[in-house]
Amino acid sequence: MNLFKWNTPATPAPEGPAGEHAVPEGMKIAGAWAWRILAIVGVLVVVGYLIITLREIIVPLMIAILIAALLVPLVNRMVAAKWPRWLAVLVALLGTLVIVSGLVWLIVAQVRSGFSDLRDRSVVAFEDFTKFLAAEPFNVDAKELQDYIDKAIATFTADNGALWTGALSVGSTAGHLVVGLLLTIFATIFILIDGKGIWAWIVRIFPRKARPAIDGSGKAGWLTLTTFVKVQIFVAFVDAVGIGLGAFILGLFFQDQGGFPLVIPIAIAVFLGSFIPVVGAVVTGIFAVFVALVFLGPVPALIMLGIVLLVQQVEGHVLQPLVMGSAVKVHPLAVVFAVAAGSGIAGIVGALFAVPVVAVANVMVTYIASGKWRVQSEPRKKDVVSQV
Repeated sequence: MNLFKWNTPATPAPEGPAGEHAVPEGMKIAGAWAWRILAIVGVLVVVGYLIITLREIIVPLMIAILIAALLVPLVNRMVAAKWPRWLAVLVALLGTLVIVSGLVWLIVAQVRSGFSDLRDRSVVAFEDFTKFLAAEPFNVDAKELQDYIDKAIATFTADNGALWTGALSVGSTAGHLVVGLLLTIFATIFILIDGKGIWAWIVRIFPRKARPAIDGSGKAGWLTLTTFVKVQIFVAFVDAVGIGLGAFILGLFFQDQGGFPLVIPIAIAVFLGSFIPVVGAVVTGIFAVFVALVFLGPVPALIMLGIVLLVQQVEGHVLQPLVMGSAVKVHPLAVVFAVAAGSGIAGIVGALFAVPVVAVANVMVTYIASGKWRVQSEPRKKDVVSQV
């Protein structure tokens, strides 16, 4: 008889490995996300290491891509006007070289024409500075100042071996610059001539099913890059106009001292220097303040310093985050941190490429994640560099 037999309910067999049912569902999801994030970080580290190792090749290639993004619209217009592509590419490259060389020549010519006056005024300004230090409350006479200068020179020239090593390093760097310049020129020419073929070859490297996504994301990234280059030119133009106009207006208040000289070369130098983050703006700003100090005096130099700082603050907190951020579809905060991280990791080069890399990567990832490439038929899709 089964009167005293307990009827124990059947326990369902656990699914999967033993003990898996004891892991909370939230922990499973967190673990799945964790190893995927680690895999992505590992890939980024490997890619970063390869870029640093091959920087003498990667940097010229990236500069060539930026130049090509600037010249592609011009080449397209000339080709649409029935120009042969080789002639359009030649005219675009030579025109860019002539414009940049002309601006540099204008700076050098005007600085050379006023160099003697700048030198004489620099001597007078130095003498006035020594008199200023000799007065209260500094009480530094000329002999003590000369001793400080002599000590600084002695410290700088103490180790001849180090200086010789530095000279060799500069020579090696100059050789690398020449090689990098040649690589940039050749890469730019080939991208402008056969960009469509180059991109088609890159797309064919990927599996067939992934090609529509790669091609579409590349097209979106390329359009973002061309927009970035145009906006960067606008930002440099605003910097040049702001500092140049500020120097010109400052000179109007000091007409009795001859006004503010070298306004045009300063504005051009600011325009060209704005393409080199951090260093370019600092050097051109120091040059403007130095000219104001030598020709007009300490108070105008402080005013010029305020103008330079104001323009740079407008660029850093308004133009770069807002204008650049909206143009390349990246949040202003991301723009600021991208430039800071890029300069911290790779210096000037990192600051130069931080925003375009982040912008292009953001657009490409967003395009792939959106799934737009699934609903677009392959025959109707234009190749990303078919414009090139």
